[in-house]
Amino acid sequence: MTSPALLPILCFPDPRLHTVAKPVVAVDARIRELIEGMFATMYEASGIGLAATQVDVHERLVVIDVSETRDQRLVLINPEIEWASPETRKGEEGCLSVPGIYDGVERSVAVRVRAQDANGVVRTIEAEDMLAVCIQHEMDHLMGKVFVEYLSPLKRSRIKSKMVKAQREAERD
Repeated sequence: MTSPALLPILCFPDPRLHTVAKPVVAVDARIRELIEGMFATMYEASGIGLAATQVDVHERLVVIDVSETRDQRLVLINPEIEWASPETRKGEEGCLSVPGIYDGVERSVAVRVRAQDANGVVRTIEAEDMLAVCIQHEMDHLMGKVFVEYLSPLKRSRIKSKMVKAQREAERD
């Protein structure tokens, strides 16, 4: 089997990051190939989660692996949060679509999510701490929201300017 193709990651402030993802209609060969490409892309970029929106596929699909060993793959197709803990915590977040930027975001410390896995089987996952944060962060992408939108308008504006400048410099190289 050939290794999956790496996918280009959209960078903030790309307007496509604000597209609301549509449900995955069928868990078929195309979706499984996309899942493999997303995992390969996420691992290559040293990320712990990636939403299909970030690779310009606007379907409700997320891949996650928060393990140190990079061998605890989690696939969430058409995920829905059934419950989120009222207890929240502010934690440092980063994003593959906003490289090099980290800031505090308030999130529920635990969530219960219902989603299909890579075989189309519906599962319920209970998550806390880092996994819960990652799930909420990636599901925001499916709703067209990037984590910097939780920050103050001033911080967001500075990050946008920094990202636009970095993209211009990258295009010159």
